[in-house]
Amino acid sequence: MALDLGAIVDALGGELHGERSVAIEGLAPLASAGTGQITFLSNSKLVAQLAPSQAACVIVGPALREQAQARGACIVADDPYLYYARLTQLWKRTQVPARPTGVHASAVVDPEAEVHPSAWIGPLCVVERGARIGAGTVLTSRVTVGERCSIGERCTIQPGAVIGADGFGFAPNAGRWEKIEQLGAVRIGNDVDIGANTCIDRGALGDTVIEDGVKLDNLIQIAHNVRIGRHSAIAGSAAIAGSTTVGEHCTIGGAAKITGHATIVDHVHIGGGASVTGSIRKAGAYGGVYPLDEFGKWEKSAATLRQLPSLRERLRALERRLPARDE
Repeated sequence: MALDLGAIVDALGGELHGERSVAIEGLAPLASAGTGQITFLSNSKLVAQLAPSQAACVIVGPALREQAQARGACIVADDPYLYYARLTQLWKRTQVPARPTGVHASAVVDPEAEVHPSAWIGPLCVVERGARIGAGTVLTSRVTVGERCSIGERCTIQPGAVIGADGFGFAPNAGRWEKIEQLGAVRIGNDVDIGANTCIDRGALGDTVIEDGVKLDNLIQIAHNVRIGRHSAIAGSAAIAGSTTVGEHCTIGGAAKITGHATIVDHVHIGGGASVTGSIRKAGAYGGVYPLDEFGKWEKSAATLRQLPSLRERLRALERRLPARDE
């Protein structure tokens, strides 16, 4: 079922240049969008793709209004990327059948668990004793929610995620390991998204806590007693060791690693692949795998490092020109 441009701007706002009756049959990237599709342009590096685009309509910012109008129909929005995000939500609401509620026949829900009637427990999910699932939350499929763990409202948990497995706790004893029972749980707030095969361990004593609005990608490891602050986002394959606190509005790039018992303050942005070996107590952007530093300083160090081979050759040439010294 198509949506016309008039219906889109009525729902989402924006400044439409073009006919309201133009039918939109799908969304597509700028480079490949064809007639009947809508796209967006938010990256200034892709401006050259605007004029030749065959899209029925392009969402652009105010600075590109005239260029977009010269090409054809456009919607002008203050933040084209955010407008696109909301358009995807509108598209799903109007084009995709409403999700079911309740518990799939193949799911296993303990009688002592609490599942809100508006939640959906998908195929092959397991919800253990004392767990609580909030209103509007979706466990897609093969999700495990451990004993006494709680998930708030309007959360989405992707396939294979495990909430509340035992944390990694063992005490050495005469050359062997003695298990430390993990007696805490996991508490997840509202509006949290958790990606496929991500694991969030229960706390050893207190709880592991994921606060409201947090977004976790696929294949992330969150160890016991970690706390992730509100509206932070973590990309795939990142790992956070036990008892670390990540502040609010932080971002952590893919495959970043954070040591245990560290404190990361609010508004810290860690680049992909970074190795964080201690606390970060100043907001800002950090990157690098050797050693972690503020981005500006790290970039200078990296630039110097790349010059080391040529600097070594220059030094050797200078040494060859020096008079020989008696040993």
